[in-house]
Amino acid sequence: MANGKQRPKKPWPTKDAMEQVYAMKLWGSDSSPFYSGEGSHAPNIINPYIGAITSFLGSFDSPLVVCDLGCGDFNVGKELVQHTKKYIAVDIVSELISYNKSVFKIENLEFVCSDIAVDALPKADCVFVRQVLQHLSNAEIQRILPKLNAFKYVILTEHLPLGNFEPNVDIISGQGTRLKKNSGVDLLAPPFHLKVMEEKQLISIRLVTTKSVIVTKLFTLF
Repeated sequence: MANGKQRPKKPWPTKDAMEQVYAMKLWGSDSSPFYSGEGSHAPNIINPYIGAITSFLGSFDSPLVVCDLGCGDFNVGKELVQHTKKYIAVDIVSELISYNKSVFKIENLEFVCSDIAVDALPKADCVFVRQVLQHLSNAEIQRILPKLNAFKYVILTEHLPLGNFEPNVDIISGQGTRLKKNSGVDLLAPPFHLKVMEEKQLISIRLVTTKSVIVTKLFTLF
């Protein structure tokens, strides 16, 4: 506090939270300065995902332009770039994006630093949102949803409780997810009601130790 006045709060503090995650290595660490956690490195999690997405991308006669929202340390994305016409990798942490630019130099790859709840999204045929919304409040998700309608295909991955659960219990944006509240993100359920033409589950990976499941779905939009 200065001069008796409180500093105004930022309406969307996610950037600060994600910068702290990497600075304090809250998702673990390896030899690189940035590490996006087990969900981006454990072979039992990422290998089935890479296989399913590679198959999807390869099903088109003409390669797609892809936008990856929340690309993280790009350990997963680097395996998919070659299957696209152009790959636009987006993350909110500017230092992470700068690092990725210095490491991954591929002709059809572009890195963009952006707050997807605030900024306009790049134009693309398909968007990947892999274990990103699970870290965001309902208010931030509501700001992102209308922007997804610009894409023909949305491939969404969420970490969910096993069995029945109450979807979309609100949280504060940051490191954690809704799992501790026995909840997870379901964009088709209230309060989001995403309208889709088709829904298809691509993969489901059960994690016995946490009694949870990581589900990847393909939504075809109108």
